[in-house]
Amino acid sequence: MLIARRADTRARADFATWKMMAKLNGSSALPPEAQEFLASYKNLLAQMSEGEATEATIAAIYKAYYAEMGGAGTPPDVRTRPPEAAADNVTAFRRPAPKPKAKVSFFGSTASATQRRPLPVALIFACLVVVYVGIRLYWR
Repeated sequence: MLIARRADTRARADFATWKMMAKLNGSSALPPEAQEFLASYKNLLAQMSEGEATEATIAAIYKAYYAEMGGAGTPPDVRTRPPEAAADNVTAFRRPAPKPKAKVSFFGSTASATQRRPLPVALIFACLVVVYVGIRLYWR
């Protein structure tokens, strides 16, 4: 089952990459195996809808990868839900609940019973002026 999941994941990823490369006119750079799968996809598009053609092509790629990875016999079905349900995988965005804001003092301690008030800017400036004047007087 592990080989089947890996093969399915790789098949879906590779097909999406190959399809995007084909849309960007870069299919000539793809390996021959990829070009064959894209050609069969285009043939299936003429016969059925895009979703069905995509799933049929991915199933063919999955079978090839399953055999390549060492899987024996017919590959098991790894998709548990139909592709229509998987196509709508949009999750609504919900904002997380706001966290209560903790009061932080000037010294980095959180709100507590013995909270210190931050020093006013004017007091810090006055201390710097005193230190500056003291240094100037000391050097004279």
